[in-house]
Amino acid sequence: MKKNSFYIVSLGCAKNLVDSNVLAQLLETEGLTYARSAKQAEFVLVNTCGFIHDARQESLDTLQELSNDLNLQQKIIATGCLAERWRDELLRQNPRLNGFIGTRSLEDILPLVHRLKSNMGAEGTAYPSYPALRYPYGTSYTAIQGGSSYLKIADGCHRSCAFCAIPGIKGPLVSRPKPDVVQDALFLQSEGVREINLIAQDLTAYGIDRGEKDGLANLIAKLLPQIPDVPWVRLLYTYPGMVTDRLIDLMAAENQLVPYLDIPLQHADPDVLRKMRRPSDVNWVRCTIQKMRARISGLAVRTTFIVGFPNETEESFQTLVDFVNEIGFDHLGVFTYSPEADTESFGLPDIVPQEVKDERKDRLMELQSHISEEKNQSLIGQTLDVLVEGQDEAQGIIVGRSYRDAPEIDGLVVARSSAQTGEITRVKIETAGPYDLFGSQVLSS
Repeated sequence: MKKNSFYIVSLGCAKNLVDSNVLAQLLETEGLTYARSAKQAEFVLVNTCGFIHDARQESLDTLQELSNDLNLQQKIIATGCLAERWRDELLRQNPRLNGFIGTRSLEDILPLVHRLKSNMGAEGTAYPSYPALRYPYGTSYTAIQGGSSYLKIADGCHRSCAFCAIPGIKGPLVSRPKPDVVQDALFLQSEGVREINLIAQDLTAYGIDRGEKDGLANLIAKLLPQIPDVPWVRLLYTYPGMVTDRLIDLMAAENQLVPYLDIPLQHADPDVLRKMRRPSDVNWVRCTIQKMRARISGLAVRTTFIVGFPNETEESFQTLVDFVNEIGFDHLGVFTYSPEADTESFGLPDIVPQEVKDERKDRLMELQSHISEEKNQSLIGQTLDVLVEGQDEAQGIIVGRSYRDAPEIDGLVVARSSAQTGEITRVKIETAGPYDLFGSQVLSS
């Protein structure tokens, strides 16, 4: 173990990955250095996810494994969503834990580490929650992975979806100041990244907490001219009903803004959506996607759905199936409903049996695999720009993504090529499966 060193295990979503990077920046400003592994670190942070059951279990298992593997001189700190939500339960299950910080003030890591270093804090030291998020001064809310990156522009949520615990975990929406977002984007440009993925709990709510109208479109209009060397800017997590005409205009006009829409819809039956406390105007979705496809060449649309919500009948599920068939999404994810404590839907009657949930998920994903394969087959013969994420030089093969695929959640492009990681190269598509594309690099003449 090396004194004054730390290691971070980041679990869950890209927003957590950004927060882990912020924690690293804060610790490094205090003179701590990043260790190569957990066993070499004095302080081991686990940035937990507490969104759904499987994510919670992964966090619990990771904390337990570290507790078993590390010596008592090493300090284990739980951070993130599960630490915010269930601190007492975490400590009850794992008394080996040395400290906790939540999600709303990452700067709490500094006094906690100081207390643990001076042995002034008892095991399980926890710092209080705050009513709203606070952004540490001078830190970059970014995470770089090869030629791609994430940039968080807001956090927290002011929605009241019946199934979601995030508002209780993160607190209300807090948008970052535009100059801070621009500064982070300029930093990413200086680092040579080729793709910036803008993230938040709800991108389209950006600025609402400050009384702004169309805040996301205003931010993008200000941002893009200042980062001309970043060819791809992607929007992740847009809310139904909040995709404005101005935002569509920008996506149609700005080449940097990739034609990719991530719009989690959760369901398509109006009765289920109303019980979920989600927008239930399904016709708006139809019209908006139709309008965007007409205006934005090559638009790729991703969504997610929840099956097995309490009172979801076979008829309402069939409405969802018919909707997926009708719209023809490019990418689709499906979750089975997980009852979450401290949410409005927790404890609702008429629970759908787990085997029915699983069967509905399988049916929907089977349908989507056929839709995705048909769409991918239509790309054969086309040439796409591909951001290289890895290569096998001996085999002369690269693995990357086109603009149609967001990092970590969508498909890949595999091609014969000599390009290097972080480059964008041209690939002619030769064959296609339901999720991935295969082809060869097109060399410039």
